[in-house]
Amino acid sequence: MKAQGMCASQFDAVRQAFEDMFDDPQERGAGLCVQIDGEMVVDLWAGVADQEGTRPWTRDTLANTFCVVKPYVAVAVLMLVEQGKLELDAPVARYWPEFAQNGKAKVTLRQVMSHTAGLPALRAPDHNAMMYDWEHMVRVLAAEPLWWEAGTDLGYGTTTFGWILGELIRRVDGRDPCDFIHAQILQPHGLDVHLGVDEKHFHRIARFDSARGRVGDPYSQGLRAVLKNQPTHIATFAFTNPGMVPKRTSDPRWWAYRQPGVCGHGTAHGLAGFYSALLAGNFIGRELLNEFRREHSHGMDRVWMRPMRYGLGCMLEQQRDPTASHAMGPQTFGHIGLGGPISFADPERQVSFGFVTTTSGSHTMIDPRPSRLSSLVYAAL
Repeated sequence: MKAQGMCASQFDAVRQAFEDMFDDPQERGAGLCVQIDGEMVVDLWAGVADQEGTRPWTRDTLANTFCVVKPYVAVAVLMLVEQGKLELDAPVARYWPEFAQNGKAKVTLRQVMSHTAGLPALRAPDHNAMMYDWEHMVRVLAAEPLWWEAGTDLGYGTTTFGWILGELIRRVDGRDPCDFIHAQILQPHGLDVHLGVDEKHFHRIARFDSARGRVGDPYSQGLRAVLKNQPTHIATFAFTNPGMVPKRTSDPRWWAYRQPGVCGHGTAHGLAGFYSALLAGNFIGRELLNEFRREHSHGMDRVWMRPMRYGLGCMLEQQRDPTASHAMGPQTFGHIGLGGPISFADPERQVSFGFVTTTSGSHTMIDPRPSRLSSLVYAAL
């Protein structure tokens, strides 16, 4: 399938690989953007935005990005750290006293941001019916006991991350966290990323669905087996209570959902533009940027059930694990979303990368599609 957009001749192999993706009849629509030193060198899109195959994908089509937006709320929190309104090593309960319940009085902001807080999931009862009610969910979270002593183990805060950091923004700034992110990060740089899509943009949203026959790497297969067969496993609670699943993405309530750790919609150029702006010194100063992307935790993650490395709200390069590698430099950092979307930066080469898709794969880390594309970008540099 012929891709639309632009591609510098140096990256012709990237364009060819992007077009070759659509040889698979299950591949409906996707977008790819690569920027170097803030300059666009690849900006491609192809396919359709609906399941019927009648609405062409355009440059402005919005794709569901799931957890790709976690670094946005993390950077927003670091902006408030830089302003002196938050401290990384202060207890969360200093700003949110109710959070101290059930053994959480000493949990620090740094531990939450590095996924070592001991609060990666919510136990029963089922919270899916109330997931769109922010006030209800933060009350539940404030009352939730720790799964383990903070700082002693690693567990990805699938949904809890966004509620904790978002509530801290509300407590010290007064604004809804997504309003803060839009006003302070997205709008000033014209980034086409939405944490809660306005109804006037609903028509731009592409429909998301799973592909059949894609099994994923062994770690991913193991996680899916646990989610299917072990209802009381911590990973099952983290990913299903409430659940961030492809079937939810056809619901207008999801499109408008304002949970800054799990629900974003954007374009590939919007995602890449965030990292270009970040590398250029916007949002936070160099010292905090270095703190954001240095390793704060590593080890076997009890939620992902695989080895992970984290900064302060971003995932770090895993060169020893090809299924979790960005296929660029060792200092690369960014974040994945469920089923294939990804955005990241390589600070050594000043590369920013954004990929969006509506065809969900089965790799829980980096999908083979963007991995192939990023390796070709890196080879062309």
